[in-house]
Amino acid sequence: MSTIARARQTTTTRRRRLRIGPGSAGLLIAPQEFDALQSWQFARGNRYERINGFLVVSPARGIGERNPSDYLSNLHDVSTETHSNGSAIDETVAEQTIATTTNRWRADREIWAGLGRMPDPKADVLSIVSMRRRDVLRDYEVKRDPNLAARVLAYWVIDRFRHMMTVYRRESGEVRTVIIPEGQTYRPDLLPGFELPLSKLFEKSDKWKRPMRTRKPTPPAGGIDG
Repeated sequence: MSTIARARQTTTTRRRRLRIGPGSAGLLIAPQEFDALQSWQFARGNRYERINGFLVVSPARGIGERNPSDYLSNLHDVSTETHSNGSAIDETVAEQTIATTTNRWRADREIWAGLGRMPDPKADVLSIVSMRRRDVLRDYEVKRDPNLAARVLAYWVIDRFRHMMTVYRRESGEVRTVIIPEGQTYRPDLLPGFELPLSKLFEKSDKWKRPMRTRKPTPPAGGIDG
């Protein structure tokens, strides 16, 4: 076996044994290497993505993100069961990995519609939802263009801190941007019967915000009279 072949084999073996955790953030990793990693290699309690060639490690979603995502799922069920066109919505799942040509990243929720069958997670993508506070630039820009250039028809960014929603749509080869303020109800053409009242969604996230801690008053110098 040549020296180069042994080196490649050693690198492959080391990758297979590699344990991935917060300390691995910034690791240069190929898409195929990321896909080959096994679940036992990832430390629990984190989200793992490959963005622009590098491994990105972030904390798992907090309850303020999970609760609104569950609310979206409930709205999906209601529209599917009660609206005349609700059957157009095929399925929705949380924490789905989106694979593009070069990137692998986690969507807070993925929605499929218009297929008339069970979706293929590796091939079918309709809408993806992001509700992360961390790495806002990645949500609004870095993740937007590659996905809209691939299979995603609509990309939703729900900003639960600024109480607004930005929808990016791919139409006739161009990206259309729509901003929906808090007081409006979003009714996407791609999801017949689906209605998203943003004010109620933000109520779900706001109630999990940490209350401000009240600082104890500092006693005056010399003690307290009394």
